[in-house]
Amino acid sequence: MGYLKKRIFAFRVAFEGLGLLFKESAHARIHLLAIVLVSSSAIYLNVSNSEWIVLILCYGAVLSLEAMNSAIEYAIDLSHPEKHPLAKKAKDIAAAAVLIAAICSVIIALIIFVPKF
Repeated sequence: MGYLKKRIFAFRVAFEGLGLLFKESAHARIHLLAIVLVSSSAIYLNVSNSEWIVLILCYGAVLSLEAMNSAIEYAIDLSHPEKHPLAKKAKDIAAAAVLIAAICSVIIALIIFVPKF
Protein backbone atom coordinates (compact mmCIF):
# COMPACT_ATOMS: atom_id res chain seq x y z
CA MET A 1 0.00 0.00 0.00
CA GLY A 2 1.38 3.37 -1.04
CA TYR A 3 1.89 6.36 1.21
CA LEU A 4 -1.24 8.20 0.03
CA LYS A 5 -3.43 5.10 0.33
CA LYS A 6 -2.15 4.55 3.88
CA ARG A 7 -3.03 8.13 4.82
CA ILE A 8 -6.51 7.83 3.30
CA PHE A 9 -7.00 4.52 5.13
CA ALA A 10 -5.89 6.13 8.41
CA PHE A 11 -8.45 8.90 8.01
CA ARG A 12 -11.16 6.39 7.11
CA VAL A 13 -10.41 4.37 10.24
CA ALA A 14 -10.41 7.53 12.38
CA PHE A 15 -13.81 8.58 11.00
CA GLU A 16 -15.14 5.07 11.65
CA GLY A 17 -13.98 5.48 15.25
CA LEU A 18 -15.72 8.83 15.47
CA GLY A 19 -18.91 7.24 14.19
CA LEU A 20 -18.63 4.45 16.74
CA LEU A 21 -18.04 6.96 19.52
CA PHE A 22 -21.31 8.77 18.83
CA LYS A 23 -23.23 5.59 18.01
CA GLU A 24 -22.22 3.65 21.12
CA SER A 25 -21.50 6.30 23.77
CA ALA A 26 -24.50 8.06 25.29
CA HIS A 27 -22.09 10.40 27.07
CA ALA A 28 -20.50 11.45 23.77
CA ARG A 29 -23.96 12.27 22.42
CA ILE A 30 -24.70 14.33 25.54
CA HIS A 31 -21.43 16.23 25.06
CA LEU A 32 -22.33 16.80 21.40
CA LEU A 33 -25.72 18.21 22.44
CA ALA A 34 -23.94 20.51 24.91
CA ILE A 35 -21.64 21.67 22.11
CA VAL A 36 -24.63 22.51 19.91
CA LEU A 37 -26.32 24.43 22.75
CA VAL A 38 -23.17 26.32 23.74
CA SER A 39 -22.34 27.12 20.11
CA SER A 40 -25.88 28.38 19.51
CA SER A 41 -25.58 30.60 22.57
CA ALA A 42 -22.16 31.80 21.41
CA ILE A 43 -23.57 32.76 18.01
CA TYR A 44 -26.56 34.51 19.59
CA LEU A 45 -24.38 36.40 22.06
CA ASN A 46 -21.77 37.21 19.39
CA VAL A 47 -18.73 35.97 21.30
CA SER A 48 -15.30 37.18 20.20
CA ASN A 49 -12.86 35.18 18.09
CA SER A 50 -10.66 34.51 21.11
CA GLU A 51 -13.67 33.28 23.07
CA TRP A 52 -14.56 30.95 20.17
CA ILE A 53 -11.02 29.59 20.22
CA VAL A 54 -11.30 28.78 23.92
CA LEU A 55 -14.72 27.17 23.44
CA ILE A 56 -13.45 25.04 20.55
CA LEU A 57 -10.46 23.92 22.65
CA CYS A 58 -12.90 22.91 25.40
CA TYR A 59 -15.01 20.97 22.89
CA GLY A 60 -11.93 19.16 21.63
CA ALA A 61 -10.65 18.36 25.11
CA VAL A 62 -13.93 16.91 26.35
CA LEU A 63 -14.67 14.89 23.20
CA SER A 64 -11.08 13.63 22.94
CA LEU A 65 -11.08 12.51 26.56
CA GLU A 66 -14.49 10.87 26.10
CA ALA A 67 -13.05 8.96 23.14
CA MET A 68 -10.00 7.90 25.17
CA ASN A 69 -12.24 6.88 28.06
CA SER A 70 -14.29 4.68 25.72
CA ALA A 71 -11.15 3.17 24.21
CA ILE A 72 -9.75 2.39 27.67
CA GLU A 73 -13.03 0.79 28.72
CA TYR A 74 -13.13 -1.39 25.57
CA ALA A 75 -9.50 -2.45 26.02
CA ILE A 76 -10.06 -3.35 29.66
CA ASP A 77 -13.25 -5.26 28.86
CA LEU A 78 -11.37 -7.19 26.18
CA SER A 79 -8.38 -8.03 28.35
CA HIS A 80 -10.23 -8.57 31.62
CA PRO A 81 -13.98 -9.19 31.08
CA GLU A 82 -14.58 -10.31 34.68
CA LYS A 83 -14.71 -7.74 37.46
CA HIS A 84 -11.36 -6.81 38.94
CA PRO A 85 -10.48 -4.00 41.36
CA LEU A 86 -7.64 -2.69 39.16
CA ALA A 87 -9.88 -2.71 36.08
CA LYS A 88 -12.44 -0.67 38.01
CA LYS A 89 -9.77 1.81 39.12
CA ALA A 90 -8.54 2.27 35.55
CA LYS A 91 -12.07 2.82 34.24
CA ASP A 92 -12.96 5.18 37.09
CA ILE A 93 -9.84 7.29 36.60
CA ALA A 94 -10.42 7.46 32.82
CA ALA A 95 -13.98 8.64 33.50
CA ALA A 96 -12.62 11.18 36.00
CA ALA A 97 -10.45 12.69 33.24
CA VAL A 98 -13.59 13.40 31.21
CA LEU A 99 -15.33 14.82 34.26
CA ILE A 100 -12.42 17.16 35.02
CA ALA A 101 -12.42 18.49 31.44
CA ALA A 102 -16.21 18.89 31.48
CA ILE A 103 -16.17 20.79 34.79
CA CYS A 104 -13.38 23.08 33.56
CA SER A 105 -15.34 23.64 30.34
CA VAL A 106 -18.45 24.64 32.28
CA ILE A 107 -16.39 27.09 34.35
CA ILE A 108 -14.91 28.57 31.17
CA ALA A 109 -18.38 28.85 29.62
CA LEU A 110 -19.61 30.67 32.71
CA ILE A 111 -16.67 33.08 32.53
CA ILE A 112 -17.47 33.78 28.88
CA PHE A 113 -21.29 33.92 29.04
CA VAL A 114 -22.23 35.38 32.45
CA PRO A 115 -20.84 38.88 31.71
CA LYS A 116 -22.91 38.98 28.51
CA PHE A 117 -26.15 38.84 30.51
